[in-house]
Amino acid sequence: MTVEVVERKNFPGRVMQFYHEVQDEMRKVTWPDRAQLKDTTIKIIIFVLFLGAIIGAIDLVLQLILVQGIPSLFSRR
Repeated sequence: MTVEVVERKNFPGRVMQFYHEVQDEMRKVTWPDRAQLKDTTIKIIIFVLFLGAIIGAIDLVLQLILVQGIPSLFSRR
């Protein structure tokens, strides 16, 4: 059975260790090139517009049902 000794560092030491670990991880990141970035951006914009159109259509249908449809059932015209 081995006992692991945990070194307790002061706050500035932990912050510096975290900073160096972040730098090490950021060196491992592969960044997209301009073509990949442009392609992905266009796809995201199209998806957001499509999703907005769907939400707008659902909103319109629910508005017709809840604001105009249901009250017309209870009116005495």
